[in-house]
Amino acid sequence: MAKDTTGRNRPEAPQRALTRRQALALGGGGAALLAGCQPNTGPSISAQPLPSTGPITAAPMVPAGDTIGTGSVRVALLVPRSASGTSATIATALRNCAEMALNDFAGADVTLLVKDSGGTTEGAQAAAQAAVSEGAELILGPFFAAEVRGAAPVARAANIPVIAFSSDPSVAGNGVYIMGFLIGDEVQQMVAHAATTGKRSVGALISNSAAGNLAEAALRESAARYNVRIVQVERFEAGPGDIAAKAAALGANAAQLQAVFLPDGGSAAATAAGALAAAGLTSDRATWLGSGLWNDPAVYSNPALSGGLFPAPEIDRFSAFAARYRQAYGIELFAKATLAYDAALLAAGLVKQAGPRRFDPAILANRQGFISSVNGLFRFNPDGTNDRGLAIYRVTGGTPAIVEAPVRVFAGA
Repeated sequence: MAKDTTGRNRPEAPQRALTRRQALALGGGGAALLAGCQPNTGPSISAQPLPSTGPITAAPMVPAGDTIGTGSVRVALLVPRSASGTSATIATALRNCAEMALNDFAGADVTLLVKDSGGTTEGAQAAAQAAVSEGAELILGPFFAAEVRGAAPVARAANIPVIAFSSDPSVAGNGVYIMGFLIGDEVQQMVAHAATTGKRSVGALISNSAAGNLAEAALRESAARYNVRIVQVERFEAGPGDIAAKAAALGANAAQLQAVFLPDGGSAAATAAGALAAAGLTSDRATWLGSGLWNDPAVYSNPALSGGLFPAPEIDRFSAFAARYRQAYGIELFAKATLAYDAALLAAGLVKQAGPRRFDPAILANRQGFISSVNGLFRFNPDGTNDRGLAIYRVTGGTPAIVEAPVRVFAGA
């Protein structure tokens, strides 16, 4: 049975051998190679010749303001410190996680230049300009898509790559790589799992929203890839009344449905699941397929969602990291801030192992990918999006049960 790009089974394709190569493993204690590779040699990512260093230019400005680390390589970290609402809390969590990464990486030769992106396009543009003037070779962040749109042109003009924390694929590409978890990748892995387990006819109950549009598009693309038939898609407006009506419409075709896609999270997921059960589509009759939005303790413990499946990084790894974070800072971890940990650890690892070409596109988008001790296997695609090796979990009413382990090596890498 063949594999898709993440290494999961792809039932309709002919069998191919999985090639195992080196990947850069990023974890506690610094960068190391995967088992079976020689230690301290670094990954063989590309055989292309090193680029010319070009003419000597004036020294960059001395870094001003908040910094983390004392290494020789300057990397900017853009966080929405002065933005309104909860953004300051997000900024603190991002900074804390980046700090933990450098503390975990023994001998990290990196200085992080922490800049306030302000939560706006203009603020991120100014932060990126400051980072460039201070000699940053790489920009980590910003967090919001609007901020990425401000930082990207500045970085692009300076030939500096951006590893943003956004989940919006529209801001990826042309030197911008996004770390956020992507609905398209999550849906692909859920549909692959469904097909492998014999669930080849699906329906969907999806909110009528921009995020819902992305989810439906991903479902249709993945269904075509894995030879899964979409029986019916229902889009609902906010509120239990419309959800119940659309669930009843799906229930009219219950005999044809082996699975139902429910990408929305939070209370909408529970309301949708309850409406499906009332329409005869219980999770034991038609498997409920969730999204990464189900990776939420409120979902884990909700009996209405019991039996549903969802994709996520390994929860045990996150829980261990969250406990360390709580001990270090005395506050709860904002889950998406772990992207800053992964990004800062990646930067430190590449500085150590990849030499002068450390942040070249061929290095950042190598097909072998990287492994984080928190969020697992990931890689950047040439278009700036990412692939991840996610586990598949079942909601049990308590701790989710793993039903499919994440891949450890990408297929064909």
